[in-house]
Amino acid sequence: MAYVDDVDETFTIMAAEGCEEMSGNGELEESSVMEAAEVPAPPPIEMAEMAEENGSAAIATATEAPVDPDPAPYSVPPATDDEEGEPPADFERLWKAAHDNPQDFTSWTDLLQYCEQEGHITASRRALAAFLTRYPLCYGYWKKFADLERRAGYNSKAEEGLQAIPLSVDLWIHYINLLLGTLDMNLPDSPTRIRSVFEEAVAAAGLDFHSDRLWDLYVEWEKEQGNMKNAAAVLNRVLKVPTQVYNTHYDKFKTHLSSHEPKEVLSSEEYEELRMLCRQSQKAERAEQAQEEEEERPPGEEEPATPEGTDTEELMQKIREQVLVHRDKVYQDNEGEVRKRWHFEDAIKRPYFHVKPLDRVQLRAWHSYLDWEIAQLNKDTKDPNQDPSQEATEESEVTAQSQEGSGEADVAVDDHRVRILFERCLIACALYEEFWIRYIHYLEPHSVDEARAVFKRACEIHLMYKPNIHMQWATFEERHGDLTEARRVLEALEKTLPGLAVVRLRRAALERRAGQLDQSEALLQEAVIESKEKPTLHAFYSIKLARLLLKLGRNPSRARRVLQEALEISPDNDKLHLNLLELEVSGEPWASAEAVQECVTRALAAPLAPHTKILFSQRGLQYAEDYSNSIQSVLSVYEEHQKLLNELGGTKRGAENGDEDPEKLSKSDDGSAVAVSAQVPPTMAHVPITTPPPPVMGTDMSAQAGYGGYSSWYQQPQYGGYNYQNTWNYNQGYYPPS
Repeated sequence: MAYVDDVDETFTIMAAEGCEEMSGNGELEESSVMEAAEVPAPPPIEMAEMAEENGSAAIATATEAPVDPDPAPYSVPPATDDEEGEPPADFERLWKAAHDNPQDFTSWTDLLQYCEQEGHITASRRALAAFLTRYPLCYGYWKKFADLERRAGYNSKAEEGLQAIPLSVDLWIHYINLLLGTLDMNLPDSPTRIRSVFEEAVAAAGLDFHSDRLWDLYVEWEKEQGNMKNAAAVLNRVLKVPTQVYNTHYDKFKTHLSSHEPKEVLSSEEYEELRMLCRQSQKAERAEQAQEEEEERPPGEEEPATPEGTDTEELMQKIREQVLVHRDKVYQDNEGEVRKRWHFEDAIKRPYFHVKPLDRVQLRAWHSYLDWEIAQLNKDTKDPNQDPSQEATEESEVTAQSQEGSGEADVAVDDHRVRILFERCLIACALYEEFWIRYIHYLEPHSVDEARAVFKRACEIHLMYKPNIHMQWATFEERHGDLTEARRVLEALEKTLPGLAVVRLRRAALERRAGQLDQSEALLQEAVIESKEKPTLHAFYSIKLARLLLKLGRNPSRARRVLQEALEISPDNDKLHLNLLELEVSGEPWASAEAVQECVTRALAAPLAPHTKILFSQRGLQYAEDYSNSIQSVLSVYEEHQKLLNELGGTKRGAENGDEDPEKLSKSDDGSAVAVSAQVPPTMAHVPITTPPPPVMGTDMSAQAGYGGYSSWYQQPQYGGYNYQNTWNYNQGYYPPS
């Protein structure tokens, strides 16, 4: 296509501001937005000093990220027809290193730097495509990709970058420059295409605090096209937007107005309205002046005639003054908005994406900014105070309706500003799920589909290895009735993080709540089978399956069989013994006595700790005393228990259970020991005293270990810290408060 060669020097300089140099890792080193003289001082009233330009420093190389627990298999994408032949010598080695550990940002930057140094289009294209799939917020690499594809005759990658980061002013300017360099502006459709892209750009990123360059580029392009009214209209719009160099837009508007006739700059409606107003004012002034001159004019001399409808220079100047009166109020209001936001913007030091963690000060700064912006929106949505006793006239009703419409428009603008701020935040804080969840909570009352889209973007792109937000997504879908999607989310998470037990339990619980008890049982049964090589995990799943069969399936025989099979693999697992004992104890006494004693005998014969064996013996003795039909059976169990205590617990334990020593020691008031003769005959026959029964399982610490001691299996070290309670936090909005 023909290149544009009639662009004036001013516009060329303006467009070039979007083409910044890049550092070694592809991030941008932006030039200053404007000259130092153009940067406004902070608004008055104790404002902080001017912040540095957005992204002025090069981004440092990332530190090593966590290893992917399940790296994708090594494979090089096939070449397309228009690509070069074999990749460079070290490409496959660097490609494999990046794909074996896709969360290592440095491996990717090494690969990209190597491809760029080699100048191999095929290798660069494949590396950039793979990298930007995983890190789509690195706008510097999108610019490189767009330039690479432009040399091949394509602009599609620039458009893909804008879809990934629609808030990036740099990418919009870069894309517009690509179009200006490739479209033939002599064709009638080309200016329309450019203008539509400008409109898309300001709609997507125009409310960004650092969007001044985009607005300026739009204004200068309209001037270059000779559309002075359009240029003024764009300036009118940006006068209402709080931006970093807000005052320069007002100066440009005044210069633009003074350099052209008002009729060439203002809209037809505004021009005619101001022209009529100024004419009436001018006519009144002239009538007053004529009356004064009439008294001084010699007799017979007539007043000089002024042609009707003639617009004098004096009238044009009055129109300009009226225009500035209206715009000055807009400017003052906008300055107030800038003043409110200035210290929040000044606190944000890294507005771009990087894998390096942000410090707590920066995270608090984003939270504070979001808190304030949302509070402003809530303030605008409150109903104004009205006197209910006052009767509204027809005129006041019309005024109220007008104010109501204006209020709704203001709320819509404020809501858009909140969303823009969230999107800005999610660029810098893309790896922090707290901000994604907060954005979802904001969107959900307005649109479930929009909240779902944010979940999808977070879980499938930026937070693939963060289980909390994935499970919250599944809970979100289940709460809104989409069980199919909830299942898909959990299944995908389990494939990404294999072996994370809480995900399998969530899947089983989802099926149980959906009434699919067979499917819930099948999921746990599958987990039991797959974990046989890991005895502790196998015991954990076996206990879960046995509980499901006992409590919901009402099938104690199957539950017993599951626990017994697990004990064959893990005979030293005290939790399995405890759960099997509790199962037997919960049965009918006439049918369970023998099973309980068999369970106790099995535990005593197992390689368990001494205190655990004593616990089982105590539980068996207590059961015999509570439910046995004969004293002989109680005494038999008691004798076995005392024998165990003598073997494992010593005489101290025996004394606690009624087997006192021949001589008992008591202490006098002065602390001396006094021997009590053992020859004093007992006053009653010796009756065995059993040990106090242990608390019911679930309250005793040992029993708690039997039921809930597997908390370590809800998380694995390679997946980072995981708080099981977080995903069920009622304060997070996924369940109604009680």
